[in-house]
Amino acid sequence: MSTSPPTPSDRAPRDLFATTHWTMVLAAGGRPTPQAEQALADLCRTYWYPLYAYARRRGYSKPDAEDLTQGFFARFLERNYLDGLSSDKGRFRAFLLAAMKHFLANEWDRAGRLKRGGGEAPLSLDWQNADTRYQIHPADELSPDRLYDRAWAVTLLEQVILRLQDESAAVGQAALFAELKPFLMVGKKAIPYAQAAAALGLTEGTLRVMVHRLRRRYREMLRTEIAQTLSDPAQVDEEMRALLGAFAG
Repeated sequence: MSTSPPTPSDRAPRDLFATTHWTMVLAAGGRPTPQAEQALADLCRTYWYPLYAYARRRGYSKPDAEDLTQGFFARFLERNYLDGLSSDKGRFRAFLLAAMKHFLANEWDRAGRLKRGGGEAPLSLDWQNADTRYQIHPADELSPDRLYDRAWAVTLLEQVILRLQDESAAVGQAALFAELKPFLMVGKKAIPYAQAAAALGLTEGTLRVMVHRLRRRYREMLRTEIAQTLSDPAQVDEEMRALLGAFAG
């Protein structure tokens, strides 16, 4: 096993917020460019699951929630949903949920269900995995909106973990990342450094450095992931707080 600590990428962009996915989409306005359309499709493909969870918590059955989510995206990606988008809607998270609510209130009943297989699907969605993820959610009293926020937060964290895993694998540290991954989601004081170092055959000091660097890279990548869904860099810290708040209460 390599004992070289994972290090942050030297290519971390300094102009992090110059061209985020959501900025690109908003800049296109009523005349979407191929790049903006691809950016929007990428955002939707990544963050569709929270809408599915929202529909389920609204009381829709599994098949109806699947049809509804697929039908929403079929219309969302083919119509100009950005018309009249105001500057205070600079969060893709908020905009996507508002668009879904509009769809439910004004279009779903009239349009009918877009059955799976009844036309070209705009996005390839993993329904089996979606239902498995939904069943994991505790049967608590979270409102549909609160569950949407929590599912969004979980999706963000999963995306960052996958990116960090791929980055570690690219430098030959996949096995090391697997050992250190559990330490990303716990408080520093809860990390059993001495025990973990002994199990990995490392000194405690070396392990502390490795965990520190990995956690720092994790935070950097999380901020980057959040930034992709915003149009204003000043909102990143606020969205970070919202992400943490999604797990409260």
